[in-house]
Amino acid sequence: MVIGGGIVGLACAVHLQRRGMHTLLVEPQVAIRSASWGNAGHLAIEQVEPLASRRTLRSFPSRLFWRGGALSLPARDIGAWLPFAWRLSKASATERFDAGRAALGNLLREAMPAWRRLGGLAGASDLIVEDGHFIVWESSAGARAGREHWGNTDIGEAIFRDLTASEWQTLSGLLPRPFADAVRFVGTGRVRDPGDLIDRLLADFISNGGERRFARVQTLIVDGSTASCHLQNGEKLDAGTIVMAAGVGSGELLEQIGHRVPIIAERGYHIQAEHSDWPDCPPVVFEERSMIVSRFRSGLRAASFVEFGRERSPPDPRKWQRLRSHVEALGLPLRGSCSEWMGARPTLPDYLPAIGRSTRAGNLWYAFGHQHLGLTLAAVTGEVIAALSTGETPPIDTAAFDIDRF
Repeated sequence: MVIGGGIVGLACAVHLQRRGMHTLLVEPQVAIRSASWGNAGHLAIEQVEPLASRRTLRSFPSRLFWRGGALSLPARDIGAWLPFAWRLSKASATERFDAGRAALGNLLREAMPAWRRLGGLAGASDLIVEDGHFIVWESSAGARAGREHWGNTDIGEAIFRDLTASEWQTLSGLLPRPFADAVRFVGTGRVRDPGDLIDRLLADFISNGGERRFARVQTLIVDGSTASCHLQNGEKLDAGTIVMAAGVGSGELLEQIGHRVPIIAERGYHIQAEHSDWPDCPPVVFEERSMIVSRFRSGLRAASFVEFGRERSPPDPRKWQRLRSHVEALGLPLRGSCSEWMGARPTLPDYLPAIGRSTRAGNLWYAFGHQHLGLTLAAVTGEVIAALSTGETPPIDTAAFDIDRF
């Protein structure tokens, strides 16, 4: 049984079912629009350095929402983000950052190969595109700072380079307003449409005998050394293997059996126009605005914001308005009415995921807390969980992702 129907849980379910383990996927509702659906579609193998770092902490004041930045700390949710910020500060110590970078780098090194394999298995290879992404700077000062930042950052197996004449012409044709500088990342990738990818993986899961059930898990319990769960309607579900992949909700459930899970809802926003003349091309990051624009089959999407809070707090309409202001200032072709979305990334203080086996129950595994990298790391996480739970050797060492590190 896999608890959680986001991209990580779905990848785990597909791999378990394909290994001959009859799998039930349990998710809360039919039309859920989670971070798996609302993301920018960027396969970000360049994000090797955890955001829990001294450099990130130093940048916080300049990134605050009220100063025009993308970082939001809502006063109503101070009880959630203040303790998290303290833990993030501790996790930013040099030794922990270096260890986290090594662990995350190992995981990201397997991310694209794992997507090639999963895409091939599920008939979704056409949705995975390895054509990099662009970073654009509107000012010379922003370009100098941006190039220096990326030049001093561990980006793993990705590289970035100057634009070719053809690429410069392409970007100039896309952007009505002139820009100061830009670079092209090579080695990163994208998904043609996150919704299409979820649908394709789900179809593969069902066609191979997997089952899907819409229900909310209310309680996780342990009897002896075996975990089971009770649904909101009181029904009890048992399974030889249970995988906790419920995003932010994983914390509340695992804490019921004694795990400490200092997770927070790191919320993001997007607006999307269904019709646009923006061509099918790599995502474009407007770094000075902390905004990424992606062309999907379903439309043109502009996404941004890091809002620390509670998953069920109401959305902040000012975020969507800020996105519209950015789009208008750049002259981007998000025309007509735009749909609005807000969703929560599951984030742990050290910006590493939790992947492994519970010490509270022998049949319980977990895979959550992937922060901005849920889409990027879903395929390799599914491989790791399937290997661990069937006694095989996983492609990476999971010691750094043990939830008991907290």
